[in-house]
Amino acid sequence: MKNESIKIFQKKKQAVLEKWIHIQSQDQILNNDLITNEDLRIQSEELLFAFIDNLSDSNIDNAESRDFESVVDILSSISISRAKQGYSPRETGNYIYSLKEALLSTLSEEIKDPATLYAQSMIINKLLDSFSTSTFETFIKGREDVIFRQTDEITQISTPVIRLWDGILALPIIGTLDSSRTQVVMESLLQEIVETGSSIAILDISGVPAVDSLVAQHLIKTVSATRLMGAECIISGIRPEIAQTVVHLGIDLSTIITKATLASALKTAFIMLNLEVNKKQRVK
Repeated sequence: MKNESIKIFQKKKQAVLEKWIHIQSQDQILNNDLITNEDLRIQSEELLFAFIDNLSDSNIDNAESRDFESVVDILSSISISRAKQGYSPRETGNYIYSLKEALLSTLSEEIKDPATLYAQSMIINKLLDSFSTSTFETFIKGREDVIFRQTDEITQISTPVIRLWDGILALPIIGTLDSSRTQVVMESLLQEIVETGSSIAILDISGVPAVDSLVAQHLIKTVSATRLMGAECIISGIRPEIAQTVVHLGIDLSTIITKATLASALKTAFIMLNLEVNKKQRVK
């Protein structure tokens, strides 16, 4: 004998959808800027119909049933999409909670016996709560992917290799220099050395807030990698406080050319390449 809830949902499928859409439209935190009413209806209809069509006596109390794979796939797609679109966890959670509200409301209208209503409601509650958990897990994964991608993009943007002159590259470093960022810095710099055939690279640390032993080690590694590629490295942007810190920590930078400013480093690079820049009088 088919579960009473299943019979009701199959019979009232369209009514449940309209009730769900209405509940969502009344939600004050629903972000209408991120999804149109038409897209919301299509999305909701696909999920609801997949849920009801796959619901059976053998799986109504088991959210892990393979029968619900299509439902989980749709939920995962919605969660990831909403994470990328900028929805909050609360907005995404309310999407499933409003579905549960529509389903339970329909049951309360159709089942008059309190004991039966309670039993059926508990089953649906448990089933939808399991789907909610899955939705949150997927949403968090989607949000983490967005954050990782944005972090990677910011890292790439914040470590540009600039061609100052033929044979001279500059890499201004802004922010903290950690292990992962050092790897990006080295890869970008070494790749540019290969592509341009440059023989001098200037690492400008004017934008690095502080230099400790770890940051210094990262800089030394970058210099060593640059030299292995046949290029010389100059570190510019050595402020008085950084110089004091380096001396206090006992960090040996004696084998590396260091300059206070990028302009001074560029001048040194010109000398190393036997280049001379002369100022010409403008002809009137």
